[in-house]
Amino acid sequence: MTVPDSPAPAPAAAIDKEALRRKYREERDKRLRADGNDQYLRLEGRLAHYLDDPYTPFVPREPRTDHVGFAFIGGGFAGLVTGARLVEAGIGDVRIVEKGGGLGGTWYWNRYPGAQCDTAAMVYMPLLEETGHRPSEKYTHGPEILAHCERIGRQYGLAGQALFHTEVTGLAWDEARALWRIRTNRGDDFSAQFIGLGTGPLHVPKLPGIPGIATFRGHSFHTSRWDYGYTGGDPLGAPMTKLAGQRVALIGTGATAVQCVPHLARDSGELFVFQRTPSSVDVRDNAPIDPAWFERIATPGWQQRWLENFTDNQAGGSASEDLVQDGWTDLAHRIRAKIRGLPREQMTPQHMMAAFEDADHEKMEQIRARADAIVRDPETARKLKAWYRQLCKRPCFHDEYLQAFNRPNTHLVDTDGKGVERITERGVVVAGIEYPVDCIVYASGFEVGTEYRRRAGFDLVGRGGETLSDHWAQGMRSLHGIHVHGFPNAFFVQPTQGANLISNVPHNLSEAARTIAAIVRHALDVNAREVEATRAAEDAWIALLLSGAGMMIGSPDCTPGYYNNEGQDPGPRAKHNVGYPAGASAYFRYLDDWRRSGRFDGLAFR
Repeated sequence: MTVPDSPAPAPAAAIDKEALRRKYREERDKRLRADGNDQYLRLEGRLAHYLDDPYTPFVPREPRTDHVGFAFIGGGFAGLVTGARLVEAGIGDVRIVEKGGGLGGTWYWNRYPGAQCDTAAMVYMPLLEETGHRPSEKYTHGPEILAHCERIGRQYGLAGQALFHTEVTGLAWDEARALWRIRTNRGDDFSAQFIGLGTGPLHVPKLPGIPGIATFRGHSFHTSRWDYGYTGGDPLGAPMTKLAGQRVALIGTGATAVQCVPHLARDSGELFVFQRTPSSVDVRDNAPIDPAWFERIATPGWQQRWLENFTDNQAGGSASEDLVQDGWTDLAHRIRAKIRGLPREQMTPQHMMAAFEDADHEKMEQIRARADAIVRDPETARKLKAWYRQLCKRPCFHDEYLQAFNRPNTHLVDTDGKGVERITERGVVVAGIEYPVDCIVYASGFEVGTEYRRRAGFDLVGRGGETLSDHWAQGMRSLHGIHVHGFPNAFFVQPTQGANLISNVPHNLSEAARTIAAIVRHALDVNAREVEATRAAEDAWIALLLSGAGMMIGSPDCTPGYYNNEGQDPGPRAKHNVGYPAGASAYFRYLDDWRRSGRFDGLAFR
């Protein structure tokens, strides 16, 4: 008899909700640390070698001292979609500045085995219709996504003008010339009429601050700099033959670990997975995309329809069908069904939040039961269960992760929330027990909760010498999450203070790109040298944002992670890290209407 991959959830009436809340609090409290984000190490000094690019050789070049129409900082999806929309609008003088050796951003760096999108490719990969690309799978793997980034760069002529292996060190507004001056670590000192910033939150790797981390005499690397020279294999999935007979440690059990553990388990002599907090791992149910089916559905405008449908299904829209049908939309359907089932007299915020909690409890009970159904060793299954609400940490979906722990060479070393005690010359110590290993792989993620200037590596200097960090000293301020008063001709491409749609970040970026292209085109058509959000418009937008209910994720009641600033009080500035009060779907409709009106209310063109 086969065991079902997705056990039916327990009904809410059968769940002891108070006991579950108590369990969640106990597990959270185990993991709370006074040092918060400071528990992680910045990769500098003796740790700087973890940042070396193992994929593309460094090529010397002469510094650039010229002028471009539009400079974009960051060569990931944000830079690619913005550059593409600018080119479509007849603005071809676009230069991307990228610290990696090529285009792709996150997908340039994350070439670890098993790297894969967690949101369905039909809505995750931008510009599919424009490039004519059909994803090969519902959840495509990293090499295909990287190749798609390169395809966009070629099609829109962005790659040839880009500066790679280049980091911005200075970005200042020249008021006399109404231009931005850009300086880099390669000696570049050039100007641009307009700039865009898409540095993203997931590009500065971090290491856990484990005592002794620099004393290890074996081999070690971060997952975003995978060393195939050591492991063998390649990003396409070829076996890592050099790990045969090797004892490998993986530190971290977040989304990256969930994807690479099955490959390490397959190829290592022995694999030790060191876990502080388990991820919730639901069914992925990946499958190839049928070419005949795709041809039928890929009629003009198909991807925009899919994007809107995906967002509508989880963000309060009016979709009558679910085109994507994944874990994100499933949770949204469960929540809405619970709320719609309330008697009319109980349609209050308090009862609706209770219904939300009931739906979450049922889903998480199902995910925990899945560990029991798949993992043969009961103790290992118990330790792989996530004791928190689903949106407390990044939800994961995978069809091979839990199964990997059935391999005799794969060992889960659960630290009961304490983390690794220390690292020695020979291995990893947990609870006083040393695990000798040949290699340590750090799946410890990226800096998220640190200040913008630290992550970007520079601070914008705007009108009158005001820095962005000063302008945002009391919290982020913007119009639509794109424009900032005092920083003319500068555009931010990111989700916060816009749709804030975390389940599919590229949708946020794509709508910002359309907006930026329309604004720049208009500015050039009316011979405006500058475009800037007015202070009144910025103030009004912030007031509107703060009238909403706030963030749906990041509760201090959650187990620590980057969603809730590692369980630490983020301070009053965090209240600005929200989205449009009416939801993501409403924001996208609002922005489209605002853009199409041609009035660009709230912006001053000079």
